[in-house]
Amino acid sequence: MEVPSRIDFGEQGDPSVDEGQRGFFGMIGSRIAKQRADIASNLHTREAVLLLQNYEESGQGWFWSTDANGRLTYITDSVARLTGRTSGELLGTFFTELFLPVDSHGERQRTLPFLLTKQSKFDELSLRSAFEGDDRWWAISGRPQLDGGGRFTGYRGSGTDITAQRRSAEDASRLALYDSLTGLANRLNISKKLDTTLAAFAQQQRVCAIMLLDLDRFKQVNDTLGHPAGDALLKQVAERLLKIVGDKEMVSRLGGDEFQIILVDIEDRGKLGDMAADIIASLSQPYSVEGSRCIIGASVGVAIAPFDGLSSDDLVRNADLALYAAKGNGRGRFSFYSSDLHQAAEIRRALEGDLRDALVRGEMALSYQPVVNAKSNMVTGVEALVRWTHPDRGPISPAVFIPIAEEANLIWSIGKWVLHKACEDAVKWPGDMRVAVNVSPIQFANEDLPKIVASALATTGLAPDRLELEITESVFLADSAETGRMFKALKALGVRLALDDFGTGYSSLGYLQTAPFDKIKIDQSFVRNATEPGSRNSAIIAAIVALAEALEMETTAEGIESLDQLDLVRKLNVSHVQGYVYSKPVPHAELLDHADAGSWTIKPAGPARQRNDRFSLFRTVGAIHDNHRYNVVIRNLSTTGAFIEGILDVPIGTQFVIDFGEGQLVTATVRRSMKHQQGIEFEQTMVSDGNGGLCTRHRVSPYLIAAATQSTAAMALPLFTTTSDWKAA
Repeated sequence: MEVPSRIDFGEQGDPSVDEGQRGFFGMIGSRIAKQRADIASNLHTREAVLLLQNYEESGQGWFWSTDANGRLTYITDSVARLTGRTSGELLGTFFTELFLPVDSHGERQRTLPFLLTKQSKFDELSLRSAFEGDDRWWAISGRPQLDGGGRFTGYRGSGTDITAQRRSAEDASRLALYDSLTGLANRLNISKKLDTTLAAFAQQQRVCAIMLLDLDRFKQVNDTLGHPAGDALLKQVAERLLKIVGDKEMVSRLGGDEFQIILVDIEDRGKLGDMAADIIASLSQPYSVEGSRCIIGASVGVAIAPFDGLSSDDLVRNADLALYAAKGNGRGRFSFYSSDLHQAAEIRRALEGDLRDALVRGEMALSYQPVVNAKSNMVTGVEALVRWTHPDRGPISPAVFIPIAEEANLIWSIGKWVLHKACEDAVKWPGDMRVAVNVSPIQFANEDLPKIVASALATTGLAPDRLELEITESVFLADSAETGRMFKALKALGVRLALDDFGTGYSSLGYLQTAPFDKIKIDQSFVRNATEPGSRNSAIIAAIVALAEALEMETTAEGIESLDQLDLVRKLNVSHVQGYVYSKPVPHAELLDHADAGSWTIKPAGPARQRNDRFSLFRTVGAIHDNHRYNVVIRNLSTTGAFIEGILDVPIGTQFVIDFGEGQLVTATVRRSMKHQQGIEFEQTMVSDGNGGLCTRHRVSPYLIAAATQSTAAMALPLFTTTSDWKAA
């Protein structure tokens, strides 16, 4: 029916139009108006559908609907295709199956199933696609639908792709919490993690250890190879750490060449020491960086909560103090925190100031340890060892002051003095006995070293072939042209070169191909356990000797202290021996007496078999028996026992608890007793503290001590059954 464009219904009050006509035309007009509205509505609906189709096809968003049971009744086809299906194939499946559960990707929000069950509306709910190979993120919105009777009929909603925004936010979060270079947690991240861990563990009475690592000689890599090479090296360091630790979230780079590791539920210092040693050994292996081969090292400080601190600040500070001690004792070491380190740090600072004037004040002197022909027992040379006698503190160990000298940039002046003094002394010796002088990596890196050596030889008149420079493998930081030129310049002077501490972690046959060494010194770590059953060290020594013989080099085994060790190295054809089995270092005057007498031959002497390392001490500790505590003095200490004095007439077989302080308790049994002196055997062996000392494997937890102090005295029970009562000597 054609709709007229205009119908004249007559003017109100027009007498020519009666009431009947008005009613008829009014009804016709209403119908026509409704038809016009319906047509307009259909046109609007069609236009809206087209607009929605265009919106879906643009990929900017999509639509979905479900029935009352949550099954899909509609989904945009383009989105269905992203899942590898058509919209028809997805119809009838549960809408929730399109997305991963919230808890599987770490989100904290109300879940989709919860909202659908509650028939609640929701907006911009972030969800991740559940389909394999599809890592998209969607922002989902939905509204519950009701019929005319108010009954729930399902949902209608929309979705938009927020993958780009999500990834951008994750990248920003990663930059805030992770180191952009290595991918490890950064300082902020690991600090928060340590805070939350310690807070939780304090309530649960659990332990948590941290390790602080500092790379040794990393600055030299940056200086010689450039910062891009340094960055590449740090990435490799991170990879090696992760192989040992395993948990990426517990390893962090604090900045520069500093790293931190969190180790939960480990307080066994034997295990922690082994891990620290493994880390040091791994990080000390050579690296290949941008076509160059370079070598660094590492030092580690260890602190354990609750023993060494309850808060993260205390624990990190004490681990840092332990790291400082490890570096101060020669680097390439680990150290556990102890309260003694505070005093040691103060002493170290004082020693650094005193060391600056030690040469001027004449406090330095040289001692000489004989190097003996293994077959003839004849001394063929000596190694010059610097000694410092402090005017107030007495003799200071080289293990203490040499690292201080290196850190304080004093090693060059001290090394120069040692070289001149050794040549000056050696020229006075009759015969052709050689003198060996240690050259530190810092000295070796100085281009003036050949001039200093030449000056020492010229000034003293010592024949060049009587001077032997001992160079450690750590000088091979990089296979650089400078290293080769230094070796060439030194060899041109006619001096001998020895590769010291061979096999301690930097070994490479490439050194022996290019560097003109005359001798290989086998590190004492290989000798120390070579005589023990099942040890492979003897096979390693044999291989080193065979290699040296093939290259026409001499070999010297260091640190020989027992006769069984001497017999072993002789059988393995080691050409020279150095160690206490022949002689300790002697002052120059005593050396002159032997040299003036003609050929110097030393008869070996020492224990028949290798013994556990013993540490001479004068330390007061507690010995507890039957709730009595006695103060005793430890005269020497090994991993398996100690020699104590301070209690009279103790029966053999008596048990004590030895209190070393700071929660270090160990059960011991008296095996020898001589008046006020006893030899005791530990029930559990001590372990290395990483710095040349010993410590207990476990400590008594402060949690246990706190619980014990809350108990009443009436509830306390004796620690041991008494056998007799003693008085302090």
